[in-house]
Amino acid sequence: MSSNPLLDCVIIPKLRDLGAFTVRRALPSVERRSVGPFVFFDQFGPTILKAGHALDVRPHPHIGLSTLTWLFAGEIQHKDSLGNDMIIRPGEVNWMTAGRGIVHSERSPPSQRHGNAPLGGTQVWLALPIEKEEMAPAFYHYSAEVIPKITDTGLCLTLIAGSAFGQTSPVHTESDTFYADLVLQQGQQLAVPSTIEERAIYMIEGSMTIAGDTFDAGTMIVFKPGHAVTILAKSNCHCVILGGAALAGQRHLYWNFVSSRQQRIEQAKDDWRHGRFGQVAGDEEFIPLPE
Repeated sequence: MSSNPLLDCVIIPKLRDLGAFTVRRALPSVERRSVGPFVFFDQFGPTILKAGHALDVRPHPHIGLSTLTWLFAGEIQHKDSLGNDMIIRPGEVNWMTAGRGIVHSERSPPSQRHGNAPLGGTQVWLALPIEKEEMAPAFYHYSAEVIPKITDTGLCLTLIAGSAFGQTSPVHTESDTFYADLVLQQGQQLAVPSTIEERAIYMIEGSMTIAGDTFDAGTMIVFKPGHAVTILAKSNCHCVILGGAALAGQRHLYWNFVSSRQQRIEQAKDDWRHGRFGQVAGDEEFIPLPE
């Protein structure tokens, strides 16, 4: 808990060294299991991939969630068991809903495998509402041109998902969700919408001040509901704002599976062991279930 009256908690992400780059995992954490529908939050990079190094996330399954990939730099090729094959670039949105089950891989495309390839971004998982956990899987891609941008002096906010500041993102969500990328120049400020039930900010670069406290890059700040919050850029900063309506009911997480029922997690584990999920055409490499 924080002594700041506006804050619920402050999360310092766990670091995971993946060799070619580092991942910072802020959710789930000891302090918070979720913020709105967000049950998983990773920042990867920024880094420069040298020749012989690449992102290679082998085909793996998901249930009960949606994933959203947001890049600051580089390219990632997404393939899934629905037949989708899409390269995502900065400013674009890949939104994948697993529902009752999907398999996908995420790899550096051929154009990014010759060295000096930048890579950096965030990936989040959003738990589906209980009544939608077994919905049909789906995948949506949105070009950068359709994602709303709000600009002002020393401020640029990209509204990845949800509604705010008189704009609404076209990104399809299954629950009340807010996700925005924010760049603030030193000395500029922004009022975080208080109508969002659960809210957090993740600092990517720079530092900001909130109610007298300063927070630096690599920190997630979770706000108390209903309070007016204004953030002030102490230096040039880059962050994302996330949140939405609180989850109804508990969620169980195991590997890449999310469900309100532990029995459903066990079923998904058995389904993966015995090949009952779909396959990714052209990318049949198998990753075993972690035991």
